[in-house]
Amino acid sequence: MLARNLSINVTILDANTEIDKNPRAAHYAPSAMFDFKRAGILEEVREKGLSPRGVCWRLDDTTFLAGMGRNPDDSELAMRVLPLDQLGPLIVRHFKSYPNTEILWGHKVVGVKQDENGATAIVETADGEKKEVTGDYLVGADGASSGVRTALFGKEYPGETLPQQIVATNVYLPFDERFGYWDSNFIVHPTDWYMAAKITKDGIWRVTYGDDASLSRDEIVKRQPLRYQKILPGHPEPHEYKLVSMSPYKLQQRCAPSFRVGKILLVADAAHLCNPFGGLGLTGGFADVGSLYDCFMGIHQDELDESILDKYSEIRIKIWREMIDPMSRANFHRLWDPACEKEKEEFFKFCDRADKDPVWGKSVAEAVHAVRHDFTQYFKSKQEAGVDAAVTNGASAVKAAA
Repeated sequence: MLARNLSINVTILDANTEIDKNPRAAHYAPSAMFDFKRAGILEEVREKGLSPRGVCWRLDDTTFLAGMGRNPDDSELAMRVLPLDQLGPLIVRHFKSYPNTEILWGHKVVGVKQDENGATAIVETADGEKKEVTGDYLVGADGASSGVRTALFGKEYPGETLPQQIVATNVYLPFDERFGYWDSNFIVHPTDWYMAAKITKDGIWRVTYGDDASLSRDEIVKRQPLRYQKILPGHPEPHEYKLVSMSPYKLQQRCAPSFRVGKILLVADAAHLCNPFGGLGLTGGFADVGSLYDCFMGIHQDELDESILDKYSEIRIKIWREMIDPMSRANFHRLWDPACEKEKEEFFKFCDRADKDPVWGKSVAEAVHAVRHDFTQYFKSKQEAGVDAAVTNGASAVKAAA
């Protein structure tokens, strides 16, 4: 957005040598699609992505509990599903099409420094060379183990690691044809909970399930066929599906002390973490990016001063604490926690109403826009326009009274 819309020079430093191909998030809520439009990639995401039909909750024997959103939504900002390893190359291609951009692969941030004129990333290249890259601002978008955040605050990342571990797998196994599954399904069970969601047009499904947190990666990989056979409908043998990829993840709920230190900012997983059930980590990350873009645009156009970056940090942390953290925890506990039975019943009634009333259901889907915050409302021109309007209205009221 900075390069495309404002012709600002942007350099990306990526520790990897290519786009990460591990199974990661894939669902883009309307709030993210809003910024895809501003970035000029909306139409391609809509074309390449899957338009999901419905999300539901089931028992482990496939018994349907509740669901909503079964009717397809073709509106411009409706949710699309496209794995991040496919979205990444799309973004890279668009980014590189602008003359004021640069991507430096194999550049890992190991330190930072700054002064009143700008911020510098101290990087280590893939061949061990140390170098420095300086800009007006430095944005740490480098994930949960962020080198930028670590340079600012040390290794402590306030929050907790949940006792459960999840395993994200991509697999060709037609849940819809074989078992009548919707496009997104959450299976409720004390121990054998999982999610199964269709994530590509050619039939790849994301199956994310829980496993023993004490197991090593090798042990988890070895156990995968047994876990599939135990928890999935039909108890499939390995020859009955095609496993594409898998990756274990620790579940964490964390938030950095601040998303701003001088000219250095944090966004997405570098700034905050939550479990993936409900997609609020990715959704919140894109909302961070949209908010920070507004702030940079305002500074660039002399509509805002740098104090807006403190407000960015304050508001994004508030949204994480009041929306993303509690909602993501509730989404997860709903799958397995017997203490959540009453809440679960109320939630399923909510789903039933949303499913039966399409208009209200659409408003529920669009409520995710609350994760965004429009920082352009603080632009000087808008503030002045508001004052002028108030003065005009006041003068009209005086005239009417006279």
